[in-house]
Order: sequence, then structure tokens, then C-alpha cells
Amino acid sequence: MTYAAKNIAARDRLIFALDVPTRAEALEWIERLGDAVSFYKIGMELLTSGEYFQVLADLAARGKRIFVDLKFFDVPATVASAVKGLTRYPVTFCTIHGNDGMMRAAAAVKGEIKLLAVTALTSLDQHDLDDLGFRCDAEALVLSRAKAALAAGCDGVVSSGLEVPALRREVDHALITVCPGIRPVGNSDDQKRTLDVAEAFAAGADYIVVGRPIRQAADPRAAALAMQQTIADTLARPAG
Repeated sequence: MTYAAKNIAARDRLIFALDVPTRAEALEWIERLGDAVSFYKIGMELLTSGEYFQVLADLAARGKRIFVDLKFFDVPATVASAVKGLTRYPVTFCTIHGNDGMMRAAAAVKGEIKLLAVTALTSLDQHDLDDLGFRCDAEALVLSRAKAALAAGCDGVVSSGLEVPALRREVDHALITVCPGIRPVGNSDDQKRTLDVAEAFAAGADYIVVGRPIRQAADPRAAALAMQQTIADTLARPAG
């Protein structure tokens, strides 16, 4: 199976990061983007508003797909309980950190949710990894964690697009790859290991997560539509 052969609609491959602190702002973005975005990530920033699950319901009511990005990390039983609780909601993806025991416990109760293991955050470069005590480069770390995640019953990983070619070479193609840190050429912010939209899909990404390049665009809906067109064009190219 190649990444392009997976049964994923092209328009669902763009995930918008709904990184806002309130439900009111979330609803503004959902309405502003309209049919340009069908898949949304909701993370920790919204969690502290007390409106997290209201926004989840708002997205579901509009037929949107939902990525719960809370990066669960705790003892295996606690993480499994949190993941099992999420199965009551219409969630497509959720993220988890952790060791084999934690991932296996969560995978055993995930139901229809696709469980994604976080490999190495895209805000980390080699200096950061050295400071954290990892005696390997980012690619080796991502590969090791991806293989462990798949063996533990996870469905995919979150990784930089830079590591996707190695994942496609060395890990089962059934693995779902979700790539944050997508940036326009020449953009510089706190994301360090980045690709642009076309590069990510040419590398073999299944999904990309985009936040600021859409939110900060002069016309966010037009920016999202342009990315959707780039995705469709890239996927239509013959494999090299």
C-alpha cells in the first residue's frame, strides 16, 4: 500500500489547528473557513476554557472530523481511562505520549478512534533533543517511536514531514502519518523542523496540520482553499 492508495479524501487531508482560547472564537473560525476545511484539531489551549466539549459538539453538528490533540501522558490505567472516555464522542484522532505499557493500554480501549503516538515535537531541533538526553538524531528517534507505537497497537504517529520518507521506507505503510509544522517557504517562527504543503505530501504524509499560516493570512479561507488545491495537485502527480 502506498500513502496515496489509502482511502482518504483529499479534502480531509488538511487539518486546521483550532488553537483559540474560547468557544466564541472557535465558532468564528469554523464559520469563516466554511467548506474550505473539513477536519479540525482541538488542543490544550481550548481545554482550559471549560468549553472544549461544546466545541467538539459544534464541529460534529457541522459534519466536521475531529482530532483531539491533548497528548495524554500518565500511568497506563489513567491514560486508558481517558481514551476510553473519548470513545463516547465522535472523535477521529487523538494523541498520546508514552512507553509501551501506556500505548498498549490505550490501544486496547480506543474503539473506533485512531490513536496517534507523538514522536518528536516539530518545535525541537537537535540541540533540544540533546538537552533532553536523547543520544540520537530526530530521524532515529522518530523511527524508533513509530515502530514501537505500531507494535503497541497505535494507528499512526505525529511527526515532522522531514522524517516521513524514512517512515515510509522502514515502517509498515499502514501507519498513518500526521505532520504539523507546515510552513510557507521562508517562514520563521517557533517551529524548527518544517516543510511546506507540497513537500509534505510529496514526502508521503497522509495528513498535515496547519494553524498560523491560515489564521494569519490576509484571507484565511482563500489560504485554506489554496492549500487544498496544492494537496490535490500533489496527490495527482505520478509517484516518482
